Amino acid sequence: MATEISEKIPQPPPPPPPTTTTTTSQELPVTNPTTIIPTKIPKKLTLIPLIFLIYFEVAGGPYGEEPAVKAAGPLYAILGFLIFPFIWSIPEALITAELATAFPGNGGFVIWAERAFGPFFGSMMGSTKFLSGVINIASFPVLCVDYLQNLFPIFSSGLPRYLAISISTLLLSALNYTGLTIVGYTAVGLGIISLAPFILMSLISIPKIRPNRWFSRGQVGVKKDWNLYFNTLFWNLNFWDNVSTMAGEVENPQKIFPLALFCAVIFTCLAYIIPLLAVTGSVSVDQNEWETGFMANAARTISGNWLKIWIEIGSVLSAIGLFEAQLSSSAFQLLGMADLGFLPKFFSLRSKYFNTPWVGIVLSTAIALGVSYMDFTDIISSANFLYSLGMLLEFASFVWLRRKLPAIKRPFRVPMRMPGLVIMCLIPSGFLVLIMSIATKTVYLVSGLMFVGAIGWYFFIRFCKSKKLFVFDSGDNINVGEED
Repeated sequence: MATEISEKIPQPPPPPPPTTTTTTSQELPVTNPTTIIPTKIPKKLTLIPLIFLIYFEVAGGPYGEEPAVKAAGPLYAILGFLIFPFIWSIPEALITAELATAFPGNGGFVIWAERAFGPFFGSMMGSTKFLSGVINIASFPVLCVDYLQNLFPIFSSGLPRYLAISISTLLLSALNYTGLTIVGYTAVGLGIISLAPFILMSLISIPKIRPNRWFSRGQVGVKKDWNLYFNTLFWNLNFWDNVSTMAGEVENPQKIFPLALFCAVIFTCLAYIIPLLAVTGSVSVDQNEWETGFMANAARTISGNWLKIWIEIGSVLSAIGLFEAQLSSSAFQLLGMADLGFLPKFFSLRSKYFNTPWVGIVLSTAIALGVSYMDFTDIISSANFLYSLGMLLEFASFVWLRRKLPAIKRPFRVPMRMPGLVIMCLIPSGFLVLIMSIATKTVYLVSGLMFVGAIGWYFFIRFCKSKKLFVFDSGDNINVGEED
């Protein structure tokens, strides 16, 4: 092409050769480094790290599934972890696979709601899901300290407990600052080490299993706590869509996302059900002992104290993985919202050395610290309520985008027509309504205030735009699917 241009240009007075060569040689060294470095750094999440990040977005292992047995007995807990993935996890993963490949940009579900229903609903989706995410993040240092107190009783209450929660939150946030590449491969290592003791425990327990124990509907005289039961199932098997906020950081998301989600669904479900079958079948204890952390005590009964300690160490590693994966999602969600113009442009600032959205990391950490001293059950329930509101909007966005943008390129497409899609979304939506209907007054109050705050935030941002108080992005740089 350069030869053709040079043949056409000589007719007018040609520019002096030295000037042309010098400008070119001066510009190339300056331009290339600034354009090459940003394009290579973000696109580093490949299949295996992405599978483990999704795994830690959702589960992180069977830690935390114990209250389902306490709430309703072994049979209902087993049925819950067998059936719930089909009515909730799989539909949510399918929707995430389709929309994340059609709109492969940072922001995920915020982009979907905005493209479906406009900026107000995009902002509401972002606010409710972000608040839900940071409340959920706050629970992991608490869970981590709950397990640690079994080894070190000093962390059971008072100042040592508060300091342990605060210091662990800050240190884990610092690790997140080092970037998705490190977080992704750290998740792989954490996943393998934290799951290994459960694999061993399940194998060792085989000779001790009494299958009739699986059919126990609960201990006589123990009242069923359906609120705790459904919230435990929901908390352990949701957040499949969180990884969509990092779609812009994935290498070839159109190809990798569906495969990673498929592998993660199978991996997660097996990680829950196999240890649950092993422990409920081989250990007979008072139903009220099935508190968070009981799996470690069961391991001691099945094999010995060495396995109990390994599971307690694994629980800490699992909490680290959960924290890192979900903090990454929350931080990149804020970056995506800034790209869409829902937040001031400075929210999209990235670290010079690690390319991480440091403003999002700092804000998410600050809010998580603020709510980390709530009761653990209240943390779960508040996160679930806000997440339910966001998911209802997400299901509606998914169905409406199929109708509104039928020609958009969808590298992965849920193989159903509109009536099937509506039914697929209605079943989990019914469960969401159930979760919200059994919430406590405290959860209603906290979630209601946050929802009103989300509405106020939308109009505050509009006011800031009209008065030009901050610089906002136009939203034109968001990566969206092309038409077929």
